[in-house]
Amino acid sequence: MSRVLSQVAAVNVEISVVLGRCLLPMQQLLRMGRGAVIPLDTRENEEVWILANNHPVARGEIQIQDDKIAITVTRAADVYDFMAGGRTQT
Repeated sequence: MSRVLSQVAAVNVEISVVLGRCLLPMQQLLRMGRGAVIPLDTRENEEVWILANNHPVARGEIQIQDDKIAITVTRAADVYDFMAGGRTQT
């Protein structure tokens, strides 16, 4: 059993959170400087996407407390919803 656990522990998984999406012309993107603000299509209190190795695995909510930001998992992800630019909440 410990051999199996050591094999699992050796697997690297990159977790990322998609806060929103935006379409920008390349010219506008190239003109942006450090600290530029990019408007996203996400509204306040909308669920975010949680990705594992760039594949959607869950939806979550942003939690901000003092100077720390955390994501609370709320439900499993729907891959088809993600590919369609999903903005639905259930």
